[in-house]
Amino acid sequence: MATNHEHDAAQQPEALAPPPEPVLPGHTRGERLTDMFARSISYLRISLTDHCNLRCQYCTPQEGQIKLASDELLSYEEILRVVRIAVSLGIEKVRLTGGEPLVRREVLIFIKALAEIPGLTDIRLTTNGVLLAEYAEALHKAGISKLNISLDTLRPERFRQITGVDAFARVWAGISKARELGFSPIKLNVVALKGVNDDEFIDFARLTLTEPLQIRFIEFMPIGASSLWDKGKYISSQEIMERLKPLGPLEPVEAKRMDGPARIYRFAGAAGSVGFISPISHHFCDRCNRLRLTSEGRL
Repeated sequence: MATNHEHDAAQQPEALAPPPEPVLPGHTRGERLTDMFARSISYLRISLTDHCNLRCQYCTPQEGQIKLASDELLSYEEILRVVRIAVSLGIEKVRLTGGEPLVRREVLIFIKALAEIPGLTDIRLTTNGVLLAEYAEALHKAGISKLNISLDTLRPERFRQITGVDAFARVWAGISKARELGFSPIKLNVVALKGVNDDEFIDFARLTLTEPLQIRFIEFMPIGASSLWDKGKYISSQEIMERLKPLGPLEPVEAKRMDGPARIYRFAGAAGSVGFISPISHHFCDRCNRLRLTSEGRL
C-alpha cells in the first residue's frame, strides 16, 4: 500500500487515473446496498488514521496505544476507490473520523478529491477540535459543511485530566472559528461519565439556549481495552434528561433522514438542541444504515 500517514510524504490524489467502473457481484450501478437484515445502507464512516493527539482515558488502553505502521494503512487512493464503489451502490454520506483525522498529512488534498466524486452529497468530519482553528477555513472550502466535535468538559483543568493534554483553549477557539465560518450544524459530542463530568450536564445544555449548537450526550460504553470503563461510571440518557429539568421541558424535534441514532430535543425558544445517543439503554441496531472502513482497510 502507498503511505499517506502523517509522518510520510503523501501521494497526490489528483494524480490518479480515472478508475474503472465498479462492478460487484449481484449488484448493478445505482442499486441500493442492503445488508442481511434488509437494512438500507446510505452512510460510510471512514477512519483516516488510528493516531490521535489526545490520550483520553476511556479510549486509550492501559498499556498505551499501539499505532499502526504507515504501510499498514489504506492510502488516500485506496480510500477514494472504496468511496467511488460505495457511492455507486447508494452511499450518499461519508464521515471522516480517526483517531484524529486532522493529524494525517495532506488531509485537505484528500477531502478536495473526495468532494469531487459525483453522487456524494454529504461529507462530514468528527474531530477533537485541537487543530480545528487552523484548519476550519480550509475544511469549509474543501467541502466539509458539518462538524462533530468531541468535548467532554467545559473546564480547562478537567479537560487536561481527561485527555492528558492542556488544550481546552485551542478546542474552544476551533468551535468559535467554525461558528464564525457558518458550519451547520456543529455538534458537540459529550461522553457522559458519572463522577467525572455529570456535574456539567446543565452547563452543556445551557449553551443551546443562546447558541445554535447541538449538544449530544453519549452513553458510556466499553471501547476495546479501555483503561476507564466500569459500570459505576455509566449514566443513562433518561437520567441525564432528568438532570436537565431545571432548564425547562424538552420538546422532541423531528429527526432528519441523515441525523443518525440521536434522539433530538429542544428547550422552548432555544437556538440549539440537545441530543441523546443511547447504545446501552435504547438500542438502535434495527435502524443502522452505516458501514465503517477502518484505517487499515477493514469494512
